[in-house]
Amino acid sequence: MARFDLPESELRTFSPDVRVEDDFDEFWTRTLAESRAMRGDGPTITKIESALRGVDIYDLTFPGFAGDPISGWYIRPAGETADLPVIVEYVGYGGGRGLPHERLAWPTAGYAYVVMDTRGQGATWGGGGVTADPHGAGPSFPGVMTRGIEAPETYYYRRLITDAVLCVDAVRELPGIDTSRIAITGISQGGGITLAVSGLRDDLAAAMIDVPFLCHFERAVGMSDRDPYGEVNAYLRIHRGQRETVFRTLSYVDGVNFASRATAPALFSTGLQDATCPPSTVFAAFNRYGGSKDIDVYEFNDHEGGAESRWPDLAAYAARTLA
Repeated sequence: MARFDLPESELRTFSPDVRVEDDFDEFWTRTLAESRAMRGDGPTITKIESALRGVDIYDLTFPGFAGDPISGWYIRPAGETADLPVIVEYVGYGGGRGLPHERLAWPTAGYAYVVMDTRGQGATWGGGGVTADPHGAGPSFPGVMTRGIEAPETYYYRRLITDAVLCVDAVRELPGIDTSRIAITGISQGGGITLAVSGLRDDLAAAMIDVPFLCHFERAVGMSDRDPYGEVNAYLRIHRGQRETVFRTLSYVDGVNFASRATAPALFSTGLQDATCPPSTVFAAFNRYGGSKDIDVYEFNDHEGGAESRWPDLAAYAARTLA
């Protein structure tokens, strides 16, 4: 994919008006309060046996949206008893928590590490997931982008973002965590979820937001025909009269609106040839971000962004920010 979006000089100042409803803050305050009231007994961890000798691995379950049980992995350097800074990771579209041996970079670098499973996904790539999404929805295009899109209250991403916020609640209760040094991270969908959590919490030490999805929907859906945004296009091709309903719902999960409410230091990335999450949608969020921030731009890359070369940069940023 050749470059198709604004030149970088214009992206650096691109700050469009993005739809935000008057009750955006009240909606999320109410959503989180309702689910916290249904949390039950809080998180549980069970140590598992593994052939991996350098880490201790725990199967994590915590209460998410509406008290639904959400799975994850909690992984630590083997035998370490001190309270450690923690990296919490949210995963990309279609993925799940995977298998422990897929999740070794952060704990072998000396951090406590939690990866959250993704409700109703986890069957497209990697080692999969195990968390159900037990809530029904109306007609939707295959995938999760239009599941429950008839209203903000029923929309899939209301549930997933709530899970992600409450995952940090759970992390704060785990043994061996330095709660003053919690960083969150994710790529693509995971980056969009990281951005949302950054806007809904004030107790984070850092956020690492790579090629984020879920930003500036009206531009993204009109510009990208790739999935997942393409799912919204496909839905609206059939449900021709639902444009206002769809984009109203999407405004409640738009990363641009979360960005302006965020306070944690953040490192973003984008690819200038990214036709899945166009760079202008990323910069729309980055330029509104409320905390201290920086962005790495990959001039010749599509949605892979920094790909395999990205993690050393994230590790260096985490070391500086969490020191």
